[in-house]
Amino acid sequence: MQDAPITRDAASSGVRVVAVVVTYNRAELLESCLDALAAQDRRPDAVVVVDNASTDASGSVADAHPIGADVVHLHENVGGAGGFATGIARALEQHRADWVWLMDDDTIPRPGALAALTDAIDASPARLSVLSSRAVWTDGRAHPMNLPRLRVGASAQERADAQAAGGYPIRTASYVSVLLRAEDVRRLGLPHAGYFIWSDDFEHTGRLLRRGRGIHVPASVVEHRTKVFANAQASPGDRFYFDVRNRLWALTRTRSFTLWERAMYGGSTVRGWLRQLVRHPELARVGARGLRDALRGGPRPGAQVLDQDPGAASSIARVERSAGR
Repeated sequence: MQDAPITRDAASSGVRVVAVVVTYNRAELLESCLDALAAQDRRPDAVVVVDNASTDASGSVADAHPIGADVVHLHENVGGAGGFATGIARALEQHRADWVWLMDDDTIPRPGALAALTDAIDASPARLSVLSSRAVWTDGRAHPMNLPRLRVGASAQERADAQAAGGYPIRTASYVSVLLRAEDVRRLGLPHAGYFIWSDDFEHTGRLLRRGRGIHVPASVVEHRTKVFANAQASPGDRFYFDVRNRLWALTRTRSFTLWERAMYGGSTVRGWLRQLVRHPELARVGARGLRDALRGGPRPGAQVLDQDPGAASSIARVERSAGR
């Protein structure tokens, strides 16, 4: 499809923002997240919670919370990737979202977080596709897990437009508080549910921003309450499998990145993997499985991943079909 023209947005006060929260076995954190959404200066117009087959009280917390979320209870844990694909499709189909605000259950937005994002939309001279928040840890330090990638080679005009909106140009962003233009998701599709965890946000925001504009908005602050202050790859264990498989999928089986970006991101990724293997040689076998499966084929379609939940699967299939995927 043709890319949408880059023009200034209408005031964000008239648009529908739907928050999507994916949760799995973190009832206490989920409650804090929903409390924070209810306390926003500019509240979301609707909230979708995807309960990823939790075995604790997370689903009950979501059902009972006074924010009145639309709770999707999945029968199988399909990871963050499957959860976000489900939630975004729900926000588009059931809640007529203009913008979708994504976060995990351990993300606690400060009261002005959403207002800062929508203010940036209003202030931007250019049409925006993606806006990301500043994620901090519990002590206020910038969280290393959620640093956005700057847009290398951004023009002077792109930098000036971003500065006018109170931000700077980005190329990809984390799902720990990111605002996506629903129109562009309808046009370009959902995140790949088959990734399960890791790199789904890298690939999806990369897809939206290959030709779209995105900015990081430091005035929008969320607290990412991870157990430790570290990058996700610091001690991945068996999850190193997903790091290898999914990053290779994103860089070799999608059109989300240009050839030189694939070389740049691929080179930095391989260097990171080598550093990890020097520190943790036991990861070699895990990484080899990820490499093998990346070479064997790509991710399963989202509707197949959600086959235990026919309603979610059908919704994903409709959105993907309308995007020509």
